[in-house]
Amino acid sequence: MNYTVKSEVFEFNPRLHFGILIGKGLNNSESTSSDIDLLRSAENYVRQVIKEEELRSLPIIQDYRNTLQEAGINPNKYPPSTEAMLKRVLKGHSLPTINALVDLCNVVSLENQISLGGHDLRDISEDLSVCLSRGTERFLPFGANEYETVEEGELVFTSGDIVQTRKWIWRQSELGKMTLDTKNVFFQLVGFEDNEGSSLIRALNTLEKFVADRFGGVCQRYIVNQNNASIEF
Repeated sequence: MNYTVKSEVFEFNPRLHFGILIGKGLNNSESTSSDIDLLRSAENYVRQVIKEEELRSLPIIQDYRNTLQEAGINPNKYPPSTEAMLKRVLKGHSLPTINALVDLCNVVSLENQISLGGHDLRDISEDLSVCLSRGTERFLPFGANEYETVEEGELVFTSGDIVQTRKWIWRQSELGKMTLDTKNVFFQLVGFEDNEGSSLIRALNTLEKFVADRFGGVCQRYIVNQNNASIEF
């Protein structure tokens, strides 16, 4: 299977870096007290290091929002999911516990203020792409039973003609959601540099450790950028 970021995407922001982990053989479970403690600790960390009024001033949030604007997407109407999650936490709310895999992905996202999407590979049968939609794609909203159409020219993450994430990093599909039965996952993280110590690399390191130590799985790891825009896995 291939994963490709089309050239037009880098025209919106040539600094884009996509960190990809292919997690295999995971043993997911209900969240333990330790998992929930990690989630609450990550929320408290966010409240300590970020002020709500300064959220949009964070460099990585600015980069997400600017990229959305360049792609013709209003980030006020369709905020990046990371910003929405951080905003919820900064308002004093706790994230709901879903299962261990989802909760620990949220830990990684919160601690590094980075976009992280996990997609169950059992729902994915065609090549993956970050691209502009052709207008023939369909999207199954989270919790829905009926597909909706996607207009031409929208920045999306797709598997064939099925959209996995709309408005770039705004909202994931019902298809590919991580459940207690999830074994194999395509993790997509989005950053803007991949030097050691960057938020992208820190997040990849932590997530890879969770996959191995908490879930007993193994990983393949890739960086996709303007100079290496496609991988096969």
